[in-house]
Amino acid sequence: MTKLDELRGCGTALVTPFTADGRVDEPALKRLVAFQIDHGIDFLVPCGTTGENPTLTVEEHLRVVEVVVNEAAGRVPVIAGAGGNDTRKVIELARQCEKVGADGLLSVAPYYNKPTPEGLYQHFRAIAEAVSLPIIVYNVPGRTSSNIRPETLARLAEVENIIGVKEASGDLMQVGEIAATVPESFKIFSGDDALALAIIALGGVGVISVVSNEIPAEMTKLTHLCLDGQFQEARALNRRLWPLMRANFIETNPIPVKAALAMMGYIEEVYRLPLVPMRPENKEALRRVLVSLGVLQTSAQSSDARRE
Repeated sequence: MTKLDELRGCGTALVTPFTADGRVDEPALKRLVAFQIDHGIDFLVPCGTTGENPTLTVEEHLRVVEVVVNEAAGRVPVIAGAGGNDTRKVIELARQCEKVGADGLLSVAPYYNKPTPEGLYQHFRAIAEAVSLPIIVYNVPGRTSSNIRPETLARLAEVENIIGVKEASGDLMQVGEIAATVPESFKIFSGDDALALAIIALGGVGVISVVSNEIPAEMTKLTHLCLDGQFQEARALNRRLWPLMRANFIETNPIPVKAALAMMGYIEEVYRLPLVPMRPENKEALRRVLVSLGVLQTSAQSSDARRE
């Protein structure tokens, strides 16, 4: 048993805001956490891929987690990103995330060194044995070049504090196989906004979302409609949100979502290399989608609002 046994719903893979001179923007991060919680998000996931964690120092990483934990103040769980391709370093980072108050960990499969299935199992088991926090493993082959197969997840599910997977392989056959292979208590979260509806229909319990950075209320509603079996309403809402789900990946994540949040006034549009700002034509396409959803006002609407 873990304190995240009831975890389900929509969790936001938070961006990490930076100031114009490249530092972590703590006031903006606090605003984002408040925005998320005020709009009903179920849990928060700082320092994942969307949080540009490869470019954070260990000190910055832990400070971001600490700020999110303090601002959440127990209102929603905080699942801290703690992954990498050196098991010893990941264990140390995981221990430090536990010390600053994270409720759980999201740990991505090791990238670049392409471990075998046995290597993946031993990696995650070693992390789990080093901490007491519940762990969600993160399978995203498009970024890691390794795939956590259903049979490996079934073995990991036997480790007491490995409670689930964030599944971003994009392979619904694999998701179905996972659901048929792991115990029912093992949690499957979609790692793709666009597949959340389908993955929940296959037995998933929610989504770790990028688009909920911009529209937390809407994405949380979509997730809960699916979990409640209200798929007709869920499909209608999914169709409405689809253009933004797609636009968020018109360039590499998190470039578009940070551009959108900057347009919305929550953060400055600052990235750390090797990420760079969006191409102007793609940014304009993203802006049009945000306007169409009512997230942004047109220039004419803004002028009318000021006259009123």
